Amino acid sequence: MNVGRRKIIRYALSLGLVAGLAAVMPAAPANAHHGWRWAEDGNFEITGTIVLARLGNPHGLLRIDVNGENWTIEVGQPWRNDRAGLTDAHFAQGRDITVSGHRSKDPSERLVKAERVIIDGKTYDLYPDRN
Repeated sequence: MNVGRRKIIRYALSLGLVAGLAAVMPAAPANAHHGWRWAEDGNFEITGTIVLARLGNPHGLLRIDVNGENWTIEVGQPWRNDRAGLTDAHFAQGRDITVSGHRSKDPSERLVKAERVIIDGKTYDLYPDRN
């Protein structure tokens, strides 16, 4: 087989491999809300008691009880929490927390992206570059 023909076959196999991988890779969900576009522009503040914490990447999630209603709070990535001075122990079940941030634009969602949290009277600024 000549060199030119081998290059064409190798190229065709490579294209087939790429197409095959693209076919089996899951697409990103259309409703993914990383970033801020899903949230209202105005500041929102809420106080409740931590019921559950799932910390880690891509960001931590808290469930807090606010007068019998469950709210989901999106806190920072582990490095962002660490930079703000927060440890996993700050998010212990039963702890009271005040969250300042942005509520979901969907009024049926009880979801807030935290910019700052207040625990035991101390403010932890997750996004110091945001007002």
